[in-house]
Amino acid sequence: MKKGQAYAAGAIALLTALLLCGSPDASAQAGGTATWEFLNLTNSARVASLGGKNISLRDGDLNLVFHNPALLDSNMHNHLLLNYVNYFADINFGYASYSFHHGRWGSFAGGIHYINYGSFTAADETGVVTGNFTASENSVSLSWSYAIDSLFTAGATLKTVSSSFEQYSSFGMALDAGINYYNPAHLLSLSFVMKNLGTQLSTYYPGGAGEPLPFELQLGISKQLEHAPFRFSLLCQHMQDFSLDSPKRPGSGEDSSSEGFTGKAGELANELVRHMIVGVEFLPLQNLSLRAGYNNLRRHELKIDERASTVGFSWGFGVKINRFRIDFGQARYHLAGSSNHFSVTASLSSLYSRQ
Repeated sequence: MKKGQAYAAGAIALLTALLLCGSPDASAQAGGTATWEFLNLTNSARVASLGGKNISLRDGDLNLVFHNPALLDSNMHNHLLLNYVNYFADINFGYASYSFHHGRWGSFAGGIHYINYGSFTAADETGVVTGNFTASENSVSLSWSYAIDSLFTAGATLKTVSSSFEQYSSFGMALDAGINYYNPAHLLSLSFVMKNLGTQLSTYYPGGAGEPLPFELQLGISKQLEHAPFRFSLLCQHMQDFSLDSPKRPGSGEDSSSEGFTGKAGELANELVRHMIVGVEFLPLQNLSLRAGYNNLRRHELKIDERASTVGFSWGFGVKINRFRIDFGQARYHLAGSSNHFSVTASLSSLYSRQ
């Protein structure tokens, strides 16, 4: 067996073992039941505009590595990425990453993901103000990918995770792993990803029990039309937990399972649809793309029955100016507002060569 094939076989074996082992608490996890939920926040403007999650787009965009390390490849060598998100209630978060390729060992990328919840007023039990405190969380990551052959690529991301809320802090490790199939002849990409497998190494309370991480299994597909400027994506989220429904939404007297499908077959259809995120890119020019997405689970959980509006929908665009790629995305979470995402990517090699 050649050395390259041995590395590839080892990568497949490791990924298979991780996926088979999974997380012992994975089947019981749902939104709001795990710590470090910020790990699932979408920082990429492009991905935000496509519904909030995408693991299958493969076109040299370093933003996608955050969602699937198997998308990291040699086309991203010496790329630098900066993301910023203007979230809700003065909350801000962002992500920075740099990637490089080594011909023998594969491709690598380092990243920093942070969220700042702002400053808060501290008071004692009688209401007397005692000062101020801050709250923040961050993750430092190292991603690696290796091309198994001309069609398959495997990748993994190792992350340190820490959070600090006033006097309470926590630290731990997490792992993402993915595999991607990309056929350029058919403009088709398929991916499978395991997200946030890990544990707390220190808890918020000394001696306290560890909390589960937001473990998730995802399956995605992207297909670009051969004779039309459109690229479509479909992602199946939370594959480790088929039932994503709750009996009633707060403030609603109606059963939240009612989304246009009725009967037993309708209940099954409702569950399947909640797992789906769809996105489309319109590519009229080489340096311009227009995007739109729909996240059914987000709409199901956050809409108001009396006025659903565009909750769950998202949109955005991307332009390439000289050596820079600039993206903007807006996602509608609630009638109260939307999140705005900004991304800038640059090839440092191109900047140096131009100079």
